[in-house]
Amino acid sequence: MATASTNVRERSRPMTREEKKVILASSAGTIFEWYDFYLYGSLAAIIGAQFFTPFPEATRNVFALLAFAAGFIVRPFGALVFGMLGDLIGRKYTFLVTIMIMGLSTFIVGMLPSYYSWGVAAPIILIALRMLQGLALGGEYGGAAVYVAEHAPANQRGYYTAFIQTTATLGLLLSLVVILAVQGYVNGNFADQPVLDAAGLATFNADGSPAMMKAFNAWGWRIPFLGSILLLVISLYIRLQMSESPAFKKMKEEGAASKAPLREAFGNWNNGKIALIALFGLTAGQAVVWYSGQFYALFFMQSVIKVDSFTANVFVAWSLILGTYGFIFFGRLSDRIGRKPIILAGCLIAAITYFPVFNFLAKTANPTLHAAQETEVIVTADPAKCSFQFNPTGTAKFTTSCDIAKALLSRTSVNSTTVDGEPGSIATVSVAGTVIEGYDGAANTQAIADAKAALETAKAAIDPAAATALVDAEKALTTAKAAVDTATKALATADAGTDEAAKTAAKAKADEAAAAVPAGQAALDAARAAVPADALAAYDAAAAVVATENGVKGAFEKKLNDALKAAGYPLVAADNTSIAKANNVFDIFTAQKLTIVAILTYLIILVTMVYGPIAAALVELYPTRIRYSGLSLPYHIGNGWFGGLLPATAFAISAQTGNIYSGLWYAIVIALMTVVIGAIFVPNGTHKKDIFADDNR
Repeated sequence: MATASTNVRERSRPMTREEKKVILASSAGTIFEWYDFYLYGSLAAIIGAQFFTPFPEATRNVFALLAFAAGFIVRPFGALVFGMLGDLIGRKYTFLVTIMIMGLSTFIVGMLPSYYSWGVAAPIILIALRMLQGLALGGEYGGAAVYVAEHAPANQRGYYTAFIQTTATLGLLLSLVVILAVQGYVNGNFADQPVLDAAGLATFNADGSPAMMKAFNAWGWRIPFLGSILLLVISLYIRLQMSESPAFKKMKEEGAASKAPLREAFGNWNNGKIALIALFGLTAGQAVVWYSGQFYALFFMQSVIKVDSFTANVFVAWSLILGTYGFIFFGRLSDRIGRKPIILAGCLIAAITYFPVFNFLAKTANPTLHAAQETEVIVTADPAKCSFQFNPTGTAKFTTSCDIAKALLSRTSVNSTTVDGEPGSIATVSVAGTVIEGYDGAANTQAIADAKAALETAKAAIDPAAATALVDAEKALTTAKAAVDTATKALATADAGTDEAAKTAAKAKADEAAAAVPAGQAALDAARAAVPADALAAYDAAAAVVATENGVKGAFEKKLNDALKAAGYPLVAADNTSIAKANNVFDIFTAQKLTIVAILTYLIILVTMVYGPIAAALVELYPTRIRYSGLSLPYHIGNGWFGGLLPATAFAISAQTGNIYSGLWYAIVIALMTVVIGAIFVPNGTHKKDIFADDNR
């Protein structure tokens, strides 16, 4: 090992042109891999509506985030497999395998049918693909960090590995740019579509209007996934141009490579304890700060404070542009003062400031909602009938009156307090003193199921062709009426402006939509006329029962929504004129929007503090022979489990407690744990170590 050590100790010299090309190629390929991975995170709320259709919105959001987290949960296993391969066969060929798995999995997500088409098979396959992505990423990061560190001058490891740290953020930025471009084109050229439930029936908003979705939300989100196949080709080309790490080749030539890197890295206590220190004293805190600043902030804006997807992505994209240099800055700074103080300082500052920062973000982005949250909302319910709003298995049924009330309040981002009611009582909701009685959700669910069964029996008694024509005609008429409602609202918006061309176009669309209703009604009348009178009577009777039982839920939601609206809650997006809205990617130059970008940039800077130096810090803890395996596992457990589960866990905590900010406690507690453990156990001065010395164990 003496020769290898001597060679590396000479790396205080400037990097050669060839070495810089290697690092550039490694970084570029890693950007594309992160792009693939982050597409889902950027579109989690939209994809959740496609693949978890049967569940209430609060539960659906949790499932969507859990599907995102699934990729992170398996990352440690990918770290074990590919870390071992990297230490046995080399860094280059491991890179090629990981990028192939990632790229193909991403492409298939874009082709996967929704829940409406494939039922429960769709979300199962989606989660399987996310897990394949996670396995690939488990081998990606360790290889990239080791590869660059082993090429970098000894006194600039933090600086050069910081370029690898930027790849995650740049991958996210690239995904956002692609999403924004596709979203703008699709929504600008294709009409809105009705929102359907799991049975294919139209759904309605709280105010009774048909629920509609943008074309991008319906199908346009697939385009960035399908387009990723081009990046896969580019990434493979880049990876094939890379040479193997000289340190690894030298080690192989000298016969010093480990034959059992996993056993040596984790079966030996001297190395095993380093993994524990790295996990709890560095990567756990780094992970929650990273995910809070990038992914949870994005999800918080979209799903909690109701900023539209396009606008939220614009704000995050600008914050990434402004803050990304922080990775390089803090990486370079860590070469001078060390990795430990910067990482722990970032964790501590995040823990102290998260509550006021996220509160300020909500107040700035949606002032109307923030003001309404001052209204006292109290849920009085039997505590035995209040479930924890977290269902990772999908088996729990939230049908009690308490669950129904809390789910609706969570969906509307209401801050509420729950107090104990009488045993067996039906939950009530008090909004500024106005009390709304709940209903027995279990009984109502059963009544609806019985009524739908009766409806299916009635349909079975009708000629199949006539029954199909009847159902299709009913759906077509509902869709036509929904189109009229949408066109009427668009016309009202256009009439309020001064653009005469827009007024004319809106009027034409409204007239076109209105003309379709009589035709739809005529088709329905014809379909009904083809059904025998007795069979039609049984069908209508069963449909009436379904409508009546559905009305129980609707009546409760209407009363509660009316009370919330009276209290100032903006239930209809069009009525909320105070919420931040970007009309294009450059529409950020108002006080409100610039403030939001500044808040998000602050969160990104915290991310760069903890993430910029982390690669160098982990590399410096392990010798060459087990470096890939050793650093990969604590990194991916920290980021995959502690970080990856953060959005879903935080959202579930907020839904359960009735406070949109309470989920932040998850990140704060883990960040503070890392500060304490890291301050005590993480060694100082690792930036001065020779990473190839035999005693570095």
